[in-house]
Amino acid sequence: MQKHYFIPSLASVLLAANFVSCSDDDTTIATNEQPEASYVGQAVGNFTADEWYPGGQLGTTENTGSNAYSDQTPAVDADQDLFNAFFSGEQMFERNYSQSTAPFKGLGPASVRSSCFDCHPEYGHGKRMAQYTTGYGNGNGYLLVVYHPTSEGSNDGPYISEVTGMPQTQAVTPFLPPISEDGINITWNHVTAMESGIPMQFPDGETYDLIYPEVTIASSAFNTDPVPTNYAVRLESTIGVIGTGLLDAIPNDSIKAQYAKTASYYKRTGKDVSEYVNASFWDSDADDFAAGAWYSVANGKLAATGRYADNTSAADAKLVKRFTYALTRGSLQDGPGANAIWNITNVSRSDRPYLYTTDAWASAMSKNKEVIAKIKADPTSPYYADGTEEGIADAVLHLLSPSTNQFDNQWHNFTADQTDEQFYNFMVWHRGLAIPRARNLNDAEVQRGKEVFNEIGCANCHRPTWKTGDDNYWKPGLIGERDLPRYPHQTIHPYSDMIQHKLYMKNDIHGSWCRTTPLWGRGLSLINTGAEDRLHDCRARNEIEAIMWHGYSKNSHAYNSALKFYNLPKADRDAVVKFLRSI
Repeated sequence: MQKHYFIPSLASVLLAANFVSCSDDDTTIATNEQPEASYVGQAVGNFTADEWYPGGQLGTTENTGSNAYSDQTPAVDADQDLFNAFFSGEQMFERNYSQSTAPFKGLGPASVRSSCFDCHPEYGHGKRMAQYTTGYGNGNGYLLVVYHPTSEGSNDGPYISEVTGMPQTQAVTPFLPPISEDGINITWNHVTAMESGIPMQFPDGETYDLIYPEVTIASSAFNTDPVPTNYAVRLESTIGVIGTGLLDAIPNDSIKAQYAKTASYYKRTGKDVSEYVNASFWDSDADDFAAGAWYSVANGKLAATGRYADNTSAADAKLVKRFTYALTRGSLQDGPGANAIWNITNVSRSDRPYLYTTDAWASAMSKNKEVIAKIKADPTSPYYADGTEEGIADAVLHLLSPSTNQFDNQWHNFTADQTDEQFYNFMVWHRGLAIPRARNLNDAEVQRGKEVFNEIGCANCHRPTWKTGDDNYWKPGLIGERDLPRYPHQTIHPYSDMIQHKLYMKNDIHGSWCRTTPLWGRGLSLINTGAEDRLHDCRARNEIEAIMWHGYSKNSHAYNSALKFYNLPKADRDAVVKFLRSI
């Protein structure tokens, strides 16, 4: 964890602006003859002044160094209580969890990782791995997607039920993990020819190489009863956690306008809208959201007052889905942020008084003779029961089974592992992570890169600019009346349209549809995380490979842009890459 000081970041913004105003009256100079500091916060070339601050004035850190990803926003700096909570929450993210050591206790009995940090190296995107190992500190952000394919070779189909949706490969003694990692195999293959026919050598002679993973899990690796059959596997790597609070602040209506604009374009061109805009999220006939676009954040019965028990109104209880590759969550406070510690480390809290497990794993552990023998030898075990093999097996089955451990008080004397205060601190930290300031916008090559990026159509999906709303965020009841960081009325530059597209890559993402990943801050990945792998499974080792994967198939929604990039002179290709590393 880096050292931070309670100094409002806006002060440095003003200092930079004053320095520029004294040193140069022409704020549209498009050269790099003077140091970058002479231009920060000023309009230069085809960049507006606010593009130096991708997270807006309330969400951008001036830090552009090797620890920029862990910085707090100016909105956090401006409030001493939030500032203190942020660094307490940061510990919840960075520390390893164990079975019993407070405050980082409650690990297991099965888990995906023992620390959030393991998946998000230095808060960034996961790293490409040759083997599925989840040891501490290796940056393996991979999650296994194990599903029943709808046909041979299909990347679509429902998740298997024998393991959790985020499959667990770790377990605490005496249990075996639901999936043993030594039975998971990753093979990296090279593309020998593009399905679209685009050559793997640019017209000027420079070549590029594309790789993709094939993942298999041996049947013997499953410690479940029953063992799954007819399954396939895909990899999905974690994305960076920076700036997610700002995405949470984008209004529903703004995202709706983006869907309508995208659907209208394809309708005008006579194309099947459902092929280009996911029909589960958008009803092109009604020109409105489909039921699948909404995420309900409030639970319980709506009272006569029009509000739920947590005082959430019926209108505020529905948010447009905006998080995860598959767009499964609508709020950071009830989704990839709030639920991470519960379903990654299996650490319980007051609103999640049950384990993240499956009946198939509970059944297998209750029948495993070695597991029963180890518990029998330890009378202090919570699974010891009456000490008989039958009694221990019954206790294991009921305590591990999600069908009973949430409701059956005979077996579950619940005490939350994570306190409400710790959860609040964790959410302040997650919503309080800043986006690093942009770099080199005064560089003529970067300005050319932006121009080309727009000309070849990349900005159609990687939409540069959004505006946040009032940011009257929803918060779960266990936070109470305490505030989280807010980002009202900010101009932000995430470079994502916040909707899904299909790229039709070899061994594609499960379900084909994938949210446009924000590009902001990614240029600092190498110095922050030690890697710069891109795309959903880290198959792209650099920007060139990521772009050319967009053109692997003529069916790709970004094929035309990738083809235009392929035909660019090398100087323009290099300019696009430099631009991407600057925003």
